[in-house]
Order: sequence, then structure tokens, then C-alpha cells
Amino acid sequence: MDLIQAILLAIVEGLTEYLPVSSTAHMIFVSSYYGIQEDDFVKLFQTAIQFGAILAVVALYWRKFFDFTKLNFYKKLVLAVIPALILGKLFDEAIDKVLGATIYIAIMLIVGGVVLIFIDKYFKNPKTLKEEDITVKQAITIGFWQCLAMMPGTSRSAASIIGGMQQGLSRQVAAEFSFFLAVPTMAAVTVYSIVLKKYESGKIGYEILLENPDNMKLFLIGNVIAFFVSIIAIKFFIGIIKKYGFKPWGYYRIIAGAILLLYFGYFK
Repeated sequence: MDLIQAILLAIVEGLTEYLPVSSTAHMIFVSSYYGIQEDDFVKLFQTAIQFGAILAVVALYWRKFFDFTKLNFYKKLVLAVIPALILGKLFDEAIDKVLGATIYIAIMLIVGGVVLIFIDKYFKNPKTLKEEDITVKQAITIGFWQCLAMMPGTSRSAASIIGGMQQGLSRQVAAEFSFFLAVPTMAAVTVYSIVLKKYESGKIGYEILLENPDNMKLFLIGNVIAFFVSIIAIKFFIGIIKKYGFKPWGYYRIIAGAILLLYFGYFK
């Protein structure tokens, strides 16, 4: 993978990580379309640049994350992330295998799009209008909803937002709690991919980063780009859902899923 390809993937990560459109599906399509070889470093890179996206949420909502007087906020995040940590570890190998099933991913993209088109109408009477009012039970339930994103193409953001609205959160509160929940979830995945996970070569993530100076350079550049693009994407997303709800993202997912079906069905 060269510098231009790394920048491209970082932009895709930043744009799609917090939108309910499946960053995995977009990464797979871009990698295939531009002929990016899927070696161990590319697999690590696609996961590890989430670190930049994590920092974007912390930077935008720094008052929330650094207000240590409100321990209930941290408690809800810790409890909500536990289901994903446990199930993610148990199904890590199975998830890696499904990542190659591009047709399946495209179908999940379309199915999720249909759900998003009707979600505003179905959950139209929210009762939780502030993050402070989210209960521990609601947070844990949203954490289990987030686990649906282990099916590639579902979208972690979409799963947790749908879970939030099912629990009575307003669409803005559901979206923002999804952002907050992404921080410990993605941080755990990133640390695991770098410090613990063994790749096909038998090397651990940090060994892959350190074996070549170019790898570390691309890793750092990718995270910086993902950070700034994520900030723009989050602000844009909040503005859209305030004005139009989730319908635009539902239509986008259906169109994107259809394009992926055509591309991988006829050209691969």
C-alpha cells in the first residue's frame, strides 16, 4: 500500500465510521476498486486508524469526557461496552472469515437501509431527551444492540443508534451516545489489533508496524487524516439528522448496497 492509498482509506474511515453506513463495506469496496493488496499491514491499518476517529469524538465532546465529577457517565460506557468486548473476542475468527463474503455485506447494507428509512416513524415518541437521563439498563441494552455490528455491513453506528431509539432515546441523543460508546469499543479493538492479535504471518500488530519505517509513517498519517475527517463527518451527521432524520442514510445504504452487489457480482 502506498501513501495515496493510505490517505484514501483514512478519508473513507473518517467519513464513514460514525455514519450509519458501514465503514467496513466502504473500506472493502475502495480497497478492491483501487487494487489495494490485502496483506497483514493493510488489515492492521484498516483497524488501527480508528484511533484517529476515537480522538475526534474526545476532542468534540471533551467537556463530557473530562468531567470527572460525573462518574455515572463513565459507568454507563463501561457497562455498555462489555457485551461487545466479550462477544467480539469469542467470534473474532468467524468475523474475519465473513469479511470476505462481499455479497453478504452488500445485502446487510441494503437491509440496514430499509430499517433506517422507517426508524423515525416507528420510534417517534422519545422519552429520553438528554444523555444524563439514560439509565444503566438502557446503556447495557444499547451495548447488546451494538453487537449486531459484528455482522460486517451492519454498521456499529447504525446498530447502536437503532438500539438507542428502541430504548426511547431521541435521535440526537441516540446518535451522540453512539459516538460516546464508540470510544471504549474502538479503543479496545485498536489496542487488541496492535498489541495482542496475531496475523497470518504469525506476527503481532506492533511487530508489523515496527518492521518497516514506512508502515509506521502510513499509520501516523492515516490516524491524523481520520481524526480531522471524522470531526467534519460528525458535525455534518448531527446537522442532517436534526433536519431530515435517518431517511437520507437509509436511501444511501440501499443505493450503496446495490452498487456493491453489481460490482462484486459481475466484476469479481
